[in-house]
Amino acid sequence: SALSSSQEKHPPLSEELLLCLTFHSPVPRQDSASRDKWSKKMDFLLSVIGFAVDLGNVWRFPYICYQNGGGAFLIPYILMAIFGGVPLFYMELALGQFHRTGAISIWKHICPIFKGIGYAICIIALYVSFYYNTIIAWALFYFYSSFSSILPWTNCDNVWNTPDCTNYFGMDNITWTNASRSPAEEFYTRNVLEIHKSSGLRDVGGVRWQLMLCLFLIFTIVYFSLWKGVKTSGKVVWVTATLPYIVLFILLIRGATLPGAWRGVVFYLKPQWGKLLETSVWVDAAAQIFFSLGPGFGVLLALSSYNSFTNNCYRDAIVTSLVNCLTSFVSGFVIFTVLGYMAEMRQVEVEDVARDKGPSLLFITYPEAIANMMGSTFFAIIFFVMMITLGLDSTFGGLEAIITAVLDEYPDQFYHRRELFVLCLVVVCFLGSLSTLTNGGAYVVKLLEEFGVGCSIIAVGFLEAIAVSWFYGIHRFSNDVQAMLGKAPGLFWKVCWVAISPAFLAYIIVSSLLKAPPLALFDYKYPDWSIIVGYIVGLSSFIWVPIYMVYKLVWTPGSLKQVGGCVQSPETVSDAFSSNVTSASFSRVPCFPQRLAVCLRPERTIPDIHAENLNMATVP
Repeated sequence: SALSSSQEKHPPLSEELLLCLTFHSPVPRQDSASRDKWSKKMDFLLSVIGFAVDLGNVWRFPYICYQNGGGAFLIPYILMAIFGGVPLFYMELALGQFHRTGAISIWKHICPIFKGIGYAICIIALYVSFYYNTIIAWALFYFYSSFSSILPWTNCDNVWNTPDCTNYFGMDNITWTNASRSPAEEFYTRNVLEIHKSSGLRDVGGVRWQLMLCLFLIFTIVYFSLWKGVKTSGKVVWVTATLPYIVLFILLIRGATLPGAWRGVVFYLKPQWGKLLETSVWVDAAAQIFFSLGPGFGVLLALSSYNSFTNNCYRDAIVTSLVNCLTSFVSGFVIFTVLGYMAEMRQVEVEDVARDKGPSLLFITYPEAIANMMGSTFFAIIFFVMMITLGLDSTFGGLEAIITAVLDEYPDQFYHRRELFVLCLVVVCFLGSLSTLTNGGAYVVKLLEEFGVGCSIIAVGFLEAIAVSWFYGIHRFSNDVQAMLGKAPGLFWKVCWVAISPAFLAYIIVSSLLKAPPLALFDYKYPDWSIIVGYIVGLSSFIWVPIYMVYKLVWTPGSLKQVGGCVQSPETVSDAFSSNVTSASFSRVPCFPQRLAVCLRPERTIPDIHAENLNMATVP
């Protein structure tokens, strides 16, 4: 134990000092022994990988890569990962593991005035669940439709097809014009979405009962995967996190054997070095690595909070980050070998085929190519199984962040009613998703994706990095990591946490606000009023940060004029176990007004939940 090894080198701490250093949280918490823990280390790793590797790895990275210079894009992508994404990823894993609590209550131990960040994270996670699971429902609809000897998006002989439908596979003398629509595109827009029945956000039409049934099945799977905690979700991810890699490998081999595949690969990786001089390329690289790894969403805090105190979170951060980035890179080959094949069949350039991005790449372009392969039914089934499992993993992580945060903040009300709380949460998510199941639901999905998450989560991540590095203190945080791993983080990590990573996030925020592109989907241009609504949605989550700051300052006892004490107790467990606990062990901090000082000071620095790891008994 940490205490035993320390006592071999240093004299034991006095009883009075132990009494001063060990105390309870003001909010009643469940006993450490009753908190869930991962059954196996691999349960945790697969859960983190499953959350980080999502649908965006398959559709967003390949598109952004070729759009921003092909192989040259890998330079800013890798640099942004090393100096921005991975340090933030590591920070969240370490915070969750040390404090063993969710995204709301963790701020009592870091900087209480920033507790609004936890509430903002939960609201953003709700917005994500409102649209992300609808995309999985679309994949389930495709999965069901794939059980046919002839895939329904293969030809133009269906009731939903229009005269513009043009099937060029296996046909000679076919002219492809700007008005032409492939069978796959019309299946997606006119049969799955029925978006032609909606004129836009002012008239989204009725709810598609087929999609509602698919979404109900998705949430049923989600509920029974999460209702018992990490004991159940940790087992489910053995399937949902590993199956996509098997399917990706199969699709990669199949794609590499298609005629014209090399054209797609060349287009994907051909470096355009001049692109590196464009600011937008670096912004896209920073945004891609942030959304891909997922720091700031509260998921890493929640998942790592179920680890043992001495788990090597540093190694976990490096391994899972590498797996995530490599998956994105390999997915590009899976996508672009098929795009090269389609360009060969259409007798056009790859650039003309690769114009689709986002969900359209997965629901139009790739299914269209699959439909014209030998064994199309098999490849369609496994492709949409992969999409469903990729989506489910991320949903597990997002909802677990909310569940852990709320249960840890309100243990008396919800801790022994987890099944009921998870059921209520899933019902709220289902009802919140109904607007995305309408004929114009795709417009709502696009709006929520752009504004419900977007700048809000980046701003939350920025404040989190500032609160931990500047207010909690990089010295204190480094000592926390040393208490867990036995070794303090190096200078590189400290510099990244204090300066580079916050600057990385600020850069994304400013660039996104200054150069916001016009919002459009298919041929629909979003009206100005919808953009205003989008900003209101984004602000509705972030606004809880300043609201809680004001609330904390108003309700905290003390004077705003009176100056509080300037002497602070030892920052961490490591400080308490220094060679001689003297006045030198107490750090000097700037003097603040008494009330503000209380709001900034962690309510406790040694979590009682780790007392068993230190062979210390908490004092009532």
